[in-house]
Amino acid sequence: MRKLLTFLLAFTFSLAFVACDNKAKEESAAEEVEESVEEAGDSMEEAAEDVEESVEESAEEVEEEVQ
Repeated sequence: MRKLLTFLLAFTFSLAFVACDNKAKEESAAEEVEESVEEAGDSMEEAAEDVEESVEESAEEVEEEVQ
């Protein structure tokens, strides 16, 4: 009986250790995904600003040529 309880206790600790370790990996992956999404959003905003500036410059050039 004692051996059985010892085995169950060891199994429970092993299972808990694996479960907690797996959760940490999932949280780490979630943080990486969040950072990637934020970086992609920042890049898109910068690209949009660059396009807006280019359009404004082109519009000014066209106005100067028309006059």
